[in-house]
Amino acid sequence: MAKQLKEEDRSVWRAAMRGVKPLRLTPKAPEEPSASRAIPSPVNVEWRRDDAKTGAAPGTIDRRTLTRIKRGERAIDARLDLHGLTQEAAHRALARFIATTAADGARLALVITGKGRSGEGILRAAVPRWLAEPALRARIVAVTPAAANHGGAGALYVLLRRPRS
Repeated sequence: MAKQLKEEDRSVWRAAMRGVKPLRLTPKAPEEPSASRAIPSPVNVEWRRDDAKTGAAPGTIDRRTLTRIKRGERAIDARLDLHGLTQEAAHRALARFIATTAADGARLALVITGKGRSGEGILRAAVPRWLAEPALRARIVAVTPAAANHGGAGALYVLLRRPRS
């Protein structure tokens, strides 16, 4: 049963929302599956090679490295679980995590977003966009959806740049 708001609460809400424009998110249409792909891409993280001049996002992890990760031959250096966080808190946590993890010399991170209800989670959609922002993109080589044993569609592998000496 929904709680009825008092008129005073409604007026406060209307005043707070005055001038706020709704965010228009247009999801990309899913690609047709291809037999040549190493893993499915349930999250739209298919990015071109990193090119800071054009603002392109990080690329995807190559097949050999991805196979080594899935088999456990390549260790995950750091993990971040964003379950239960608001978008704002998750964005701050992700930025802090990427900065400190990259500075510590880690190469491979796992970011767990969760799938959300009915597979269309807010963080699941937002994290790839956040990773493509210039401040984070500068520290990232590639991003790819995780294998099932590491969270599948609700997680991403993030390959970090080596720190400059």
